[in-house]
Amino acid sequence: MEQMNAYFCLDVQEFGTAIRIFPPKEGGERLDIREVTTYLERHGCDAYNLKELNLAISGDEESSVPVGDIHPNFINEEMEITISPNNMEAVCRFYPATENGSKINVQEILKSLTAKGVIAGVDQDEILKFMEERRYCTDYIMAKGIPPVEGHDARIEYYFNTDVNLRPKKNEDGSVNYHQLNVISHVELGQLIAKLFPEDRGKPGKTIRGGELKPAAVKSLQLAYGDHIKISEDKTELYSDVTGHAMLVNGKVFVSDVYEVPADVDNSTGDIDYSGNVVIKGNVKGGFTVRAKGNVIVDGVVEDAVIEAEGQIIVKRGIHGMTKGLLKAKGNILCKFIENALVISGGSIETDCILHSKVYASYEIRVSGKKGFITGGVIRAGNLVEAQTIGSSMGAITRIEVGVEPQKKARYVKLQKEIAEAEKTLEQIGTILTTYRGKMKNGERLSNEKLAYVTQLTRAQLEKEKELAPVKEEYEVLHNEMTQERSARVKVTRTVYAGTIITISDASMTLKTDRSFCQIVKNEGELEIQNM
Repeated sequence: MEQMNAYFCLDVQEFGTAIRIFPPKEGGERLDIREVTTYLERHGCDAYNLKELNLAISGDEESSVPVGDIHPNFINEEMEITISPNNMEAVCRFYPATENGSKINVQEILKSLTAKGVIAGVDQDEILKFMEERRYCTDYIMAKGIPPVEGHDARIEYYFNTDVNLRPKKNEDGSVNYHQLNVISHVELGQLIAKLFPEDRGKPGKTIRGGELKPAAVKSLQLAYGDHIKISEDKTELYSDVTGHAMLVNGKVFVSDVYEVPADVDNSTGDIDYSGNVVIKGNVKGGFTVRAKGNVIVDGVVEDAVIEAEGQIIVKRGIHGMTKGLLKAKGNILCKFIENALVISGGSIETDCILHSKVYASYEIRVSGKKGFITGGVIRAGNLVEAQTIGSSMGAITRIEVGVEPQKKARYVKLQKEIAEAEKTLEQIGTILTTYRGKMKNGERLSNEKLAYVTQLTRAQLEKEKELAPVKEEYEVLHNEMTQERSARVKVTRTVYAGTIITISDASMTLKTDRSFCQIVKNEGELEIQNM
């Protein structure tokens, strides 16, 4: 015996009408009293005893309950259609005819579905299934919508190391190992270095009432690259045109040979300005300049010279700046020691010691070598300054600053508003252009005035997007800094001396006494010294 829901039918006799209740079989669903009473009242059978009807429905045996007379004295087979709220399903329930009533046919089912607005996704097999088995008080899904097929964003795979992390290994004695850094991602001539996997836009779906269901929007990408790179005909693969190294800078792939200076940068070389990485085996003498689009590695000492890099800077034996030396990198800086120099990093800085210098990093400054001291000068980082010793018992003025400056916060809020307003304007322009372009696509001819208006809107859209690009770029930079401010702190693993000036964002304090093994954080607008 197979499963079957409970159902009912009317039994019309000369002396009156009764409802016959057929219990469920093999775990089928019981009747809902509301469904039964709604059906009876729809047909004028309101002379029933509700308690008696409930008992019959809850029983396990076939039973009959008087419900009054009906006129006319027959009822045809009926179908009730329910459309799901999302218009993706039409569910039908059937009710049997009385003995002398007629049964519903396929054409009547289709006609009823059409009357309900169902014009797509009708399941002929489900209709035939009902016609064959005729089960009542049972859901038949007679129509199903077609859900959209979701696509996916485009993505790019890079076949070289794009996560260049210059944090060095520590030796057993606590000193920093500057020899094993492995910062260059080498590539060979003809090597595949990047591959674009285009976006899949998916397929639209359709509701049973004919409405279109669009898949979610996806992002497209393009390969961006510099010199010494070949791109495949289908614009999806990049190959190195030289044997050298690859870098990823702001989403753009660069490949370059390495320029190596075998000895010092001095009168024999002149200033160096190179599009890739620069490796200097000797020293950088005073007065000379080294600029690189990639990383700069100096095996020796930097004197009162200038080194600027769009990547990282490594100075294995430190900088004697003599107040004129400058190290400036968009990435991290590793330097054995920093003395009387200006050092600026767009990432983090790690060194053994800092003496009478101005040292600025967007994220962290760690002075964690064998000596690990900061004495004199101004040290500024977005998130963390960490050292063994800060300040001096001899009274050298040392300023430590972390966090985001108040004026940057104000700028951040202003940029947020500018971006929101610009995107709202672009959305409005886009809606209008989509409407007009749709009309033209459908063959409608626009007047000269409307065509001029479309041209004007398109130009305005391009100009607004061009204006918005640098604003978004600045906003992202500030957003990163704001994120860093939440955990901004100064950490001392040995001693911070009295007289040291600590500033976190807009709060400042001058230490009155020496403190050891502590960190300074900002808590509810005030600076707080916490023991570790």
